[in-house]
Amino acid sequence: MKEQGKIFGGFAVFILIMAIVYGLWTSNSSQGAEPAGTTALFLAFGLCAFIGYYLAFTARRVDSGAGDNPEAEVADDAGEVGFFAPHSWQPLALACGGALAFLGVIFGWWLLYWSLPIILVGLFGWVFEFYRGEDQNQ
Repeated sequence: MKEQGKIFGGFAVFILIMAIVYGLWTSNSSQGAEPAGTTALFLAFGLCAFIGYYLAFTARRVDSGAGDNPEAEVADDAGEVGFFAPHSWQPLALACGGALAFLGVIFGWWLLYWSLPIILVGLFGWVFEFYRGEDQNQ
């Protein structure tokens, strides 16, 4: 994690330099500084600095992984990644409900009356899918 923190820290410094250069470069135009791009670059700097600090701070508390060892092999970091659902229809329900909700922004907020129940059914189904049926955990 220490190396990832250094990478994000270096990236944050690069983005900060580019944000300053971009802000100065666009302020020389006749219309003044361009606020959207400059703000986005400074926010990207803050995000990278935050992630870099978190990774560097966390690296002091946990054991060093294979990514911190320059002589490590790829297989040294192998292991169980986690448990993933073999199949699920719930993301389809969430996607349909979300699409209908975003159509409500375009055509009218009344479409939310039909999209919110679909979203809630998909969300509750996804959260509780391993509490019922053949994939039930005990």
